[in-house]
Amino acid sequence: MQQLEEEVKQVIIDVLQLEDITPADIVTDAPLFVEGLGLDSIDALELGVAIQKRYGISLSADSAETRQHFASVRALAAMIAANRKK
Repeated sequence: MQQLEEEVKQVIIDVLQLEDITPADIVTDAPLFVEGLGLDSIDALELGVAIQKRYGISLSADSAETRQHFASVRALAAMIAANRKK
């Protein structure tokens, strides 16, 4: 799971073009939105599209469950591990 978490951190950096941040700068359990990385709804949309394409996962933007999955890198990695197409 740690490898997937590192991969997710890199996806976040690449997709959102966070040039001054490395994967080591992102705390696995820290919130991604508002606090923590301070991402916003546009970032969530871009990240969601990238994850859907990369891992073949279908996400619903209006789902409360999806919002929970985007709470942290750890939550996102767990959702990807459980749902990605092999």
